[in-house]
Amino acid sequence: MLEGLVQVYTGDGKGKTTAAIGQGFRSVGRGLKVYMIQFLKNSDTGELHSCEKLGEAFKIFRFEKKRGFFWTLNEKEKEELKNEVYKAFEFAKEVLENEKCDVLILDEIMGVLGNKIIKEQDVCDLIKNKPRHIELILTGRNAPQSIIDLANYVSEIVAIKHPIEQGIGARKGIEY
Repeated sequence: MLEGLVQVYTGDGKGKTTAAIGQGFRSVGRGLKVYMIQFLKNSDTGELHSCEKLGEAFKIFRFEKKRGFFWTLNEKEKEELKNEVYKAFEFAKEVLENEKCDVLILDEIMGVLGNKIIKEQDVCDLIKNKPRHIELILTGRNAPQSIIDLANYVSEIVAIKHPIEQGIGARKGIEY
């Protein structure tokens, strides 16, 4: 069995989740089981429908109810969201502890850290304690140096130009 490494997709550009899903699709193609836990995401997106077609080979898990962006929430909504994020993070630890998959993607975990919902040290501990053969992929803007230091692969996706600057909004099937 191959040794599982730690990959990080970070930066302000589009494509961090897409890169992680691409790695997941490659893994499924070679017979590996992929779990993706999406943090801070609750809208209908194309990846939900695509991965659903792969059945048990690539499963996406979400724990959050439909709300707005973190910074738009009132204090009660933020507390509810924090509880949901904690449940998702506990699930991630359980997945690793019970070795339920070969590849685990923690999508937008850096956003959770940036909003100070989970402690950076808790994510570092998760990385350090993962089973040796499980590939762990983390995504989101502003990856902390501590996580970069623990990772084997780090890719920074940089925005050079974005359609929003031209007044073009997010398009179904392309951006979501």
